[in-house]
Amino acid sequence: MTPTPLLTKLNPFRSRGTLRADLTASVVVFLVALPLCVGVAVASGVPAELGLITGIVGGLVTGFLPGSSLQVSGPAAGLTVLVYEAVQAHGLAGLGVLVLASGLIQIALGALRLGRWFRAISVSVVQGMLAGIGLVLIAGQLYALADATAPSSGPDKILGLASLVGKTVGDSTALTAAGIGVATVLVLVLWPRWKAGARALPAPLAAVLLATGATAALGLPVARVEVTGLLQAVQPPGLGDFAGLASAGMLGTVLAFTLIASAESLFSAAAVDRLHDGPRTDYDKELMAQGAGNTVCGALGALPMTAVIVRSSANVSAGARTKVSRVLHGVWLLLFAAAFPAALELIPVAALAGVLVHAGWKLLPVRDLAPMWREHRAEAVVLAVTALAIVATDMFQGVLLGLLTAVVKTAWETSHIHVETEDPGPGHPLRVLVLGNATFLRLPKLQDQLDALPTDRTVELRLDGLRHMDHACGLALSTWEERHNRTVRAASRTGERIPG
Repeated sequence: MTPTPLLTKLNPFRSRGTLRADLTASVVVFLVALPLCVGVAVASGVPAELGLITGIVGGLVTGFLPGSSLQVSGPAAGLTVLVYEAVQAHGLAGLGVLVLASGLIQIALGALRLGRWFRAISVSVVQGMLAGIGLVLIAGQLYALADATAPSSGPDKILGLASLVGKTVGDSTALTAAGIGVATVLVLVLWPRWKAGARALPAPLAAVLLATGATAALGLPVARVEVTGLLQAVQPPGLGDFAGLASAGMLGTVLAFTLIASAESLFSAAAVDRLHDGPRTDYDKELMAQGAGNTVCGALGALPMTAVIVRSSANVSAGARTKVSRVLHGVWLLLFAAAFPAALELIPVAALAGVLVHAGWKLLPVRDLAPMWREHRAEAVVLAVTALAIVATDMFQGVLLGLLTAVVKTAWETSHIHVETEDPGPGHPLRVLVLGNATFLRLPKLQDQLDALPTDRTVELRLDGLRHMDHACGLALSTWEERHNRTVRAASRTGERIPG
């Protein structure tokens, strides 16, 4: 991709060319964002308008604030699973509280200049997190593809797929819906290969428009998006709803929202920075901008937002030069939601499910798995553990287990330790030098090396070559030295030889 010229510092209103480029890019981003906003909302179990509200806030609030000039924010497929679980557990009012609290934490983290620390999160954990989300998202949306209700847990979704296939084949209405969904996925895959079509319309919008047109023209009896109206969909949380924050469940969900939304946004910012040669992202300001957007979304009872790489890359490739493009995309979403809400009622749910199945597939690092296994096997293990833990449990527990696995992997890799000996001659203790990092993870190996030393000589244990030693290793080393020397001295007094 050709980098965008270094024009992002220009005032667009003083440069007609810059304003024209931003205007064109904003329309492209709007066309990409529209079906995704609606699809994410429907998959999250909330009114479709709430997805549009989050997209609008992402443009008009987050898009206006400093941080990353060309990154576009809105509802993301990566949070769909967590949002659905939160809505089922705490209701729509509880969702607003969760999002608002997460936004305030993001603002505080940015103000404390902790944004850069999110970049220290293991990439394999983030990839595993997205892969786990993708697997659960695909499994859940396969049910929506056939106008069926998905089970609540990840394992049940996957285990129930065989039964879903049987029921779909035997039900003409479900089979029709599945046909629309599969056709939508095919359009998403094939549309970008048609260069003229791809220049005219983004693949997600083209797929949804074709599915909607075919459904209307043929009068197909499939489920369609339900619309309540933009103002009716806005349900700010009441003061009483904030009492739930005292529960461990809601606090855990707030932390999960904060961690996932922040990490995804800042990793997206790093990716977008590689696509253009304009000013680099200020991670602390970007985190505060994301927090401001989520605070507003929470106050409106809408979905949480993150920076979204699909919309952001579309913005850059369309020639955007300043933040005006992302602000304008929010304006177009607002005008559409206000003027044409009834148009959403024509969209078949199966088509949106197809869009999200495709989005879930793109979250899976399929191409990276083989090279990662060959070159960084431990990283591949962390990725797999994170993804499978999310599928088997939930988002929060899965990410925590992934982080714990990454920490253990790092500790294991850095705990290199070896033993050297120096012999000062007869009548003197054998000097035993322990070098490296002594942690409990390497204690069995260290114990084996020490036990292999001569058993007829006392030893002088030298630990000044250690860069780090934890309490478990320190205790084990001192105990071994004392026991070894006591045994050698006792054997020398009785004239016995210690078995080696």
